[in-house]
Order: sequence, then C-alpha cells, then structure tokens
Amino acid sequence: MKPLYRNVFLAIGVVAIIIMLCTSDLSYSELWDNVRRAGYWFPAVILLWVFLYLANAWAWSVIIHDGAAPKIPFLKIYKYTVSGYALNYVTPVGLLGGEPYRIMELTPYVGAAKATSSVILYAMMHIFSHFCFWTFSILLYLWLYGREMSAGMAVFMTVCSAFCAAGIYFFQKGYKNGLAMKALRLLAHIPGLKSRLRRFIGTREESIRKVDSQIAALHAQRKSTFYLSLFIEFAVRVAGCLEIQFILLILTDHVSFWDCVLIQAFTSLFANLFFFIPMGMGAREGGFALAVGGLSLAGAYGVYTGLIVRLRELVWTAVGLLLIKLGNKPA
Repeated sequence: MKPLYRNVFLAIGVVAIIIMLCTSDLSYSELWDNVRRAGYWFPAVILLWVFLYLANAWAWSVIIHDGAAPKIPFLKIYKYTVSGYALNYVTPVGLLGGEPYRIMELTPYVGAAKATSSVILYAMMHIFSHFCFWTFSILLYLWLYGREMSAGMAVFMTVCSAFCAAGIYFFQKGYKNGLAMKALRLLAHIPGLKSRLRRFIGTREESIRKVDSQIAALHAQRKSTFYLSLFIEFAVRVAGCLEIQFILLILTDHVSFWDCVLIQAFTSLFANLFFFIPMGMGAREGGFALAVGGLSLAGAYGVYTGLIVRLRELVWTAVGLLLIKLGNKPA
C-alpha cells in the first residue's frame, strides 16, 4: 500500500478518536478512578485481547492460505487484523474502514482478486459466527432460565430466534452463490452511488465474478477450511466472554461464566442493531445495562462493565492505528 493511503487511514482513525473523546460525558478523573477501581483486572482484560486477536488472525490465515504453503508472515496477518478492527471501530457502518485497508495491504502478496475474496470471506465468517453465537446463547438461556421466563421475554426470544434464523439463511445463500456482485448491485440503488457503482461493475465484472466463485468454492469444495475458520471465530466469541467475567469479578462473585456468555450475546446483538454508530457509542452501554437487568443483576453493573469495555476498545484502537505505520516493508 502507498504511504499516502496508510496516512489517510491513520488520519481517519485519529480524528474519530479525538471526536469521541471530546464528546464523552465522562471526565478524565472519572475514567482514571474507574481504571484504579478495576485494579489488575483491567490489564488482564487488555492482555486477553492479545490472544483473541491472535485467534482472529488464525481464522483469517486459514482462509488466505486454504491449505497451501503460507505466503504471508503470520505476524503481518496479525498486524492487519488488529489494525483492521481498529479502523472498523471508528468508522460508521463498521466495515467501511478496516476491510479496504486489509485488501490493499494483502494485494501485493496474493493479488487483488485473492485479497478481495479472502477479506470478504473472513468478514462474512466473522459476522456469521456472531449469528451462530447468538443462536447458541438463545438455546443456553432457554436451558438455564426457560422455566421462569416471562411472557415479554418469550416474545423477545422469539424475535431474536427469527432474526438469527434469517441471518444464518442469508449467509448460507451467500456462501453457496457468492455475495460480491449482489452486494454491489444492491448498493447501486443508493442515491449518489448509483452511477459510480454501475461504472465500477461494468469495468470490473469479470474480477467481481471471480471473487464470487472463490467465495462459493470455499463453502462447496473446501469444507475443512470453511468449518475450521468458523469454529475458531465461534470459539473467539465464547472466549471473549471472559472479559465480562473479569470485569464483573471486580463487583461481585455471584455471576457464572454462562451468565457472562448471555450478557455478551445480548449486548452484542443490541449493539449491532445500531451498527451505523462509530464504536456503538451509547448502544453498547445500554445493551450491557439491559442484559444484566434481564438476569436480575444491578443495572450499575452493566454501566460499569460497558465503561471498562469501552476503555479497552480505545486502548486497542490506539494500538491498531499505531500498527498501521509500523513494520511496512515492501512485500
């Protein structure tokens, strides 16, 4: 990638962080007091994400190499993983920042078509694993609390189940038939993008169809790669619930790991409904408060958990943005 493009991505991230810090309702003294209250659990939360991002990079590496000899050093994939997520956190609608960055960084190693298909496939796998995780959490809730479920919660669970079923069906269709061309044609209906995207599709139709064929081939012909990557991503979703438990251990020792799975699942579901907000500002905290309230825990637990998670995200976003400028030797 040209240094100019890296500087543009870096500038977008830095400006977004500055805006979020300036518009935050919390003072720096309050933030510091909450970090001090967390004690050694806050560094534990930060360190946990070293390994979670390592697993994310592994899942992406499985897709990139697909059983072939590695062409890209794993540390490069790890760097692009962390930086890509940092850009996704700070840009509206998430994937508008990190995925183009990853494609541009990967292209010198594997070519534009392979870079594009592997990034799209990994993004699909990452989102698909969320639907699998939410479905698992619905079944877990029914198993743990189904007998005492209220009528309102039953309706909520029904809606969540329908949403997850629709999402899984959509992704299965996307994996079988490809998604790139359909997504671009759908976006081409948006005012202001119509003419540009139609010209882009007209000049790059063969490359786009090649990307779609690679997406379909992974699901149809290389199932071991597909399911290994999906399993790793799903395992990351479950292991990430340790973050919630670490934070809640500051406040109480009466919350099980499976309760933390439910809190994380319903919080992430709520936050993703507001995907258009950079870093889900406000949506994440509200989701935590609702999730812990649904498990008969004090709402203050959810607010505090949301705050510590937000601080962790800011730390790792800063790390990811810094990595954009580090270790950029030519491929």
